[in-house]
Amino acid sequence: MIKALFSAVYAALLLTQAVAAFAEDAPSAGSSPPPKILIFGDSLSAAYGIGEDEGWVTLLAERLAQEDSELEVVNGSVSGETTTGGRARLPSLLARYNPAFVLIELGGNDGLRGLPLSLMRENLTDMIQLSQTSGATVMIAGMQIPPNYGPRYTEPFFAQYAELAEEFDLYLIPFLIDGIPQQPELMQADGIHPKAEAQSMILDNFWPVLLEALQPSD
Repeated sequence: MIKALFSAVYAALLLTQAVAAFAEDAPSAGSSPPPKILIFGDSLSAAYGIGEDEGWVTLLAERLAQEDSELEVVNGSVSGETTTGGRARLPSLLARYNPAFVLIELGGNDGLRGLPLSLMRENLTDMIQLSQTSGATVMIAGMQIPPNYGPRYTEPFFAQYAELAEEFDLYLIPFLIDGIPQQPELMQADGIHPKAEAQSMILDNFWPVLLEALQPSD
């Protein structure tokens, strides 16, 4: 009898401790998770050819922390991604992270493969609308491709980013790696991807647009 009573008391004590530990770890009532920004791009944002901790997206997270920002960075970028692949992947990431901001940095691989611009624009439009429907503020990063593809392709390719930004009221980074290809010493051997030394320049191209997007709307 005494042994049974002791076991019951001990079990109750363990349960009380477990409940107390759960209460300490559980978020307080009314609290909400920090807002997130989803960087949804290709190799330019996936730190291709360099260490992940050297990429501009990691530098973005570090700068936000230095600024005491609550904004949490989620990198959903995949090297080699096209707009078709991005269109297929985006819904699950939106559902998983519910980002407050989305940067769409895609299209470069479509252009390098000479894929139809009409398909690229359709995919970008779908991703923009999916993100906006989820409640996110959307930013889009413009891309350029080498001139050897010819002006009949390269000019409308580049122009569509500004056109989409105007059509859907997006925040536009005209050319994410602006100022870098003009300095060959900052480019990797493939001539496409910036070196680690240039990643801070990419962040500097993006940062003013992010600050504008973070401003409270009237």
